[in-house]
Amino acid sequence: MKISRFLVIAFILTSLSLLYVWQQTEIFRLAYLGQNKEVLHQDLLDKNSILRYNIEKNASLVYIADAYSKEANFQMPESFRLVRATRSGKILVSEYLPKKQNLFSRLFGVRREAEAKAP
Repeated sequence: MKISRFLVIAFILTSLSLLYVWQQTEIFRLAYLGQNKEVLHQDLLDKNSILRYNIEKNASLVYIADAYSKEANFQMPESFRLVRATRSGKILVSEYLPKKQNLFSRLFGVRREAEAKAP
């Protein structure tokens, strides 16, 4: 075997080996870049869900009512009137006055009103 043929074969094998190593390092580099993009994407999704929660919380009726009642000193009336308009054009007015409770009705009475408390 001549020395020139040996050098050509060695050059080709070395070139193929270097190409294989370069290919493997590129695979790992691209995998790390993809992993970093996935972490960034997950962080953005988390921030998005936090912002959506804050928007929903700040736009909720409970939050708005609390903010409004603190500023305006809002108070529910003792009695109120319900007005209902019928299709014939008549207006029906009914007045609600709270019932006075005695000791017996406080202890053994069943409340018919539903009470909701804000979280």
